[in-house]
Amino acid sequence: MRLVFAGTPEVALPSLDALLGSAHEVVAVLTRPDARAGRGRSMSQSPVKARALEAGVPVLQPRSLRDPEAQAELASYAPDCCPVVAYGALVPPPALAVPPRGWVNLHFSLLPAWRGAAPVQRAVMAGDEITGATTFLLEAGLDTGPVYGRMTETVRPTDTAGDLLDRLAIAGSGLLVETLDALETGDLQAVAQPVHGVSLAPKLSVEEAEIDWARPGFGVDRHIRGCTPDPGAWTRFRGERLGVGPVALTERLDLAAGQLEITKREVFVGTATTAVRLGVVRPPGKKAMDAADWARGPASGTTRR
Repeated sequence: MRLVFAGTPEVALPSLDALLGSAHEVVAVLTRPDARAGRGRSMSQSPVKARALEAGVPVLQPRSLRDPEAQAELASYAPDCCPVVAYGALVPPPALAVPPRGWVNLHFSLLPAWRGAAPVQRAVMAGDEITGATTFLLEAGLDTGPVYGRMTETVRPTDTAGDLLDRLAIAGSGLLVETLDALETGDLQAVAQPVHGVSLAPKLSVEEAEIDWARPGFGVDRHIRGCTPDPGAWTRFRGERLGVGPVALTERLDLAAGQLEITKREVFVGTATTAVRLGVVRPPGKKAMDAADWARGPASGTTRR
């Protein structure tokens, strides 16, 4: 089939690579416009655009697919199907109607669970033991379209959202290619999603990533892992924002919620249940560092043992 691949961030690259190496023809790539990024706020192209240019594939970057000119440009490539992985913008009905086989979205959850922009983060934060990826026919609703295929993945006890998403992106790329292969041969029919078991996964805000030390230790652990690497969990220390990486659970019951204790080689924080041991922290304006190294500086004077 002739494909126009829609995707933007790095997580979409395994699928783009898999499609470029498949029997299908990627005739163009649709991605978000270049944007300013980094401390210097210089213009930066998306990872998908960079990979497409390396492969010699034309790149489309409309500001909005609601623009009739953008729809006409898409139609000019005569795609049979448009596979989508984390494109990052809504696709309006006129654009949905361009490819005769529709838009096939690879979503990183077992739909109808975790519909929305942050399915992997929400799954980790909720303590899910099993998650996965789903291919489905994109429609106007939020991840509501009928399902083509699914794959499952175990959520490991120490997984961050980044760890889990990396595995799903690689495994999901195979699912996407298999779905498109079966669509081309006519061996696959979409099945409506169940009406029960729906949960939503809205994008995580920086404010929501703040750690609540009054939660149980396992809840603090899940929250931090779910916010890693983006948007990054954080707490306040002496009036400033301190980034906090994944922690280790302990059996200590002698620290109050939010109480900080520094030993010679370790840093502990109390929760509503057992304390957690800090791993990596990110002081304001500095690079991430081991919590024990950080504690020798601005944290000095805090309770020590």
